[in-house]
Amino acid sequence: MYEKIAAYGLSKKEAIEDYPFGPEPLALKVGGKVFALLRQANGICQVSLKCDPVIAENLREQNEAIKPGYHLNKKHWNTVTVDSTFPLEELYSMIDHSYELVFKSLTKAQREAITMRIRATQS
Repeated sequence: MYEKIAAYGLSKKEAIEDYPFGPEPLALKVGGKVFALLRQANGICQVSLKCDPVIAENLREQNEAIKPGYHLNKKHWNTVTVDSTFPLEELYSMIDHSYELVFKSLTKAQREAITMRIRATQS
């Protein structure tokens, strides 16, 4: 599960992996900013994702596997405990949302540079 989630996150445009805190957690970044943190212990995978505060609260109310961000700003981050019952499509949607929030927070110059690199590789 961990590998599948990491691979999905890394499939986002210009996403890179980093280990800024040591061997765990795996940080997925775009433009130098984190959009996901993944950790796995004892077969349990946890994914922390940036989220719009209103959506974050709604998600927590709807699913007990979604909690306020672990060691993060609890208003803007959720931590999802992923097991075989958690729908991957829902998690992928949350990763997409996190990525988009972080991408939009980059400077205009950063966003344009990323877009230019993507276009250059597509032609």
